[in-house]
Amino acid sequence: MQAVLFIKTSTTGRFPSRTHNCGALRASDADCDVVLVGWLLPERKVAKKFSFFTLKDQYGETQLAVHAKDSYQTVLDSMREVPVESAVLVRGKVRLRPQKNRMIDQPTGEIELAVESFTLMNPANRRLPFYPSDIHNLPKEDLRMRYRYLDLRRSVLTSNIQKRSEVAQIVRSVLHDQDFTEVETPILLKSSPEGAREFLVPTRLSSTLNPSSPAAARNAEAKPFRDSTRPLFYALPQSPQQPKQLLVISGAVDRYYQLARCFRDEDGRKDRQPEFTQVDLEMAWVSWGEPEASADASSTFANPSETQLGLMYPADKWRIGGNEVRDVVESVIRRIWSQVERVDLPPVFPVMTYHHAMTRYGSDKPDLRFGLEILDVTPCLPRPIQSALQDRKETLEALVLPNVSPNTTYASELLGLLDLDSDIVRLFSSSDLWFSEYKKSTMLDCEVKSVAGLEKGGMVWLVKRQSKLEVCVACFYLCQGGSTALGKLRLEVGKIAQRHGALTFSDEPKFLWVTEFPLFTHDEDKEFLAKGRWSSSHHPFTAPMLEDIEKLYQPSKIHEAGVRGQHYDLVLNGVEIGGGSVRVHDATMQEYIFKEILQLGEQEVSAFEHLLQALRCGAPPHGGFAFGFDRLMAILCKTESIRDVIAFPKTKDGADPLFKSPAPADSDVLAQYGVRQQ
Repeated sequence: MQAVLFIKTSTTGRFPSRTHNCGALRASDADCDVVLVGWLLPERKVAKKFSFFTLKDQYGETQLAVHAKDSYQTVLDSMREVPVESAVLVRGKVRLRPQKNRMIDQPTGEIELAVESFTLMNPANRRLPFYPSDIHNLPKEDLRMRYRYLDLRRSVLTSNIQKRSEVAQIVRSVLHDQDFTEVETPILLKSSPEGAREFLVPTRLSSTLNPSSPAAARNAEAKPFRDSTRPLFYALPQSPQQPKQLLVISGAVDRYYQLARCFRDEDGRKDRQPEFTQVDLEMAWVSWGEPEASADASSTFANPSETQLGLMYPADKWRIGGNEVRDVVESVIRRIWSQVERVDLPPVFPVMTYHHAMTRYGSDKPDLRFGLEILDVTPCLPRPIQSALQDRKETLEALVLPNVSPNTTYASELLGLLDLDSDIVRLFSSSDLWFSEYKKSTMLDCEVKSVAGLEKGGMVWLVKRQSKLEVCVACFYLCQGGSTALGKLRLEVGKIAQRHGALTFSDEPKFLWVTEFPLFTHDEDKEFLAKGRWSSSHHPFTAPMLEDIEKLYQPSKIHEAGVRGQHYDLVLNGVEIGGGSVRVHDATMQEYIFKEILQLGEQEVSAFEHLLQALRCGAPPHGGFAFGFDRLMAILCKTESIRDVIAFPKTKDGADPLFKSPAPADSDVLAQYGVRQQ
């Protein structure tokens, strides 16, 4: 094959098709003539007349060997002049690498391409903002997000995007096999008080709906907004919650799913996105209330410490409806882990009630990869202290870490977890264990030491909290994110102990269902919409537990009653990856929740009138679930940030440095929508 001259102006012209991608060639392809295209990575110069290059594309990398022998001097000289990250085409012959240089752990590690001709398809700039292949000198994320198209050439991000597509295909396959129908629900909806702030989209309809206009008269019946002279707005959906419920109520779709785009105008938070994707499910004719006694016994959660301190917790079971939803969700997760992670998960995931999760682990999404359970030491305290705590409806809890050698880096890190103003009392036992109560020191009873396993060299953290967790949620005794003070501390202690080899985390994925959440709460996150009233812990369409329905109709006592919902979250290694619930399918109950519990005004209730009307049309019992697809992919891709699994993410502040959004609109554009600038 004759060498071709390097042509600088070759960005236009006729380019042949590639015969293989950069990740396809193997030892069996030796001696084949091939054409490859891709991006050229930096030269690795071996000698004056011999160099290696790497060519990469979505599928992988291929080593190029360029030797300036015979008539190929021009090819080598030309390739050495090409800027890194340029788009190029090469022809050549596949050959085996010398035995000592073969890298069998890489897909193309046994071969290289002896380049015979080369075409520059499009040169990159000599100076790029950064070089994706130089992984040790990458700039900060803000700059990389501004040039996201360049950042996506990094192998890790390319792999993440491809894996995302693979998992989406698995989800669709599993659900189609179980008779689910994929349906697209509206993106442009009406604002409703469901929980989070919404994005509003103005429409020019407002300028064409003057009641006196001929157009309004002709379309009086067709246009429900005909009496409006104010600007009109759509709202982007926080989730397809209402459309999917209406869909299964209609009977046209018995089992619905969608990879849905969702939008929430939340304040800037770590690793949150204003637009995100969820795998959304809804099923008609689901079970309601506690399953039959013949339910699979393997669904119980066996707690090895349930007899600690003389307390006996019953094994937790799925005591709510929606078993059908649970089975579908578990089947999807098992298939994903089997095909992507090559891990076989148990046939049934364990279950834990919200109450037990909070008391044992101090979190509504407990990480079960390690122990360190929280102990209630109240029953083991001296009688006077027990009485004082009971009078204040408080409980004393302890987190115990044994075998902490003093005067070590390990001990120092643990001691540094809390400041002096913390509500948590930290104790380090060099001789005896003490705790402070009523501003005086009282030695811990020897019974506490025995039960909690406290010995010399151990460390314990003590904290008081309100005894009733349902009340705690309402009155902000819990820390933000559904964790108690000791629950948050447990995670930090666990990380330090693992880092120093004192605690081993299980390598197996620990899936867990958390059920029976409080149905209502006073949540700071929802204060903007709740305005001091009760708000729904999940959303206002969640059904109460069957045995708590009577409590529901006692609004004056709902604070103390602790009404629980048929709500279920799926947790993996301390991260919530999805949640769902059995829905209220009775219009009378739903309206009662709106008006009497949530105290919505007439105008707020009217935003749900279409749903109430649908419930009056013979709505079947139904329930659903939604995976946070971005969060799930972050776990599968083993990255801390969901931005690493989204092609074009926003910053934590909701900005897009690449497309420069959001951006102001000109006043004349706003005027078309009836919006005026102040």
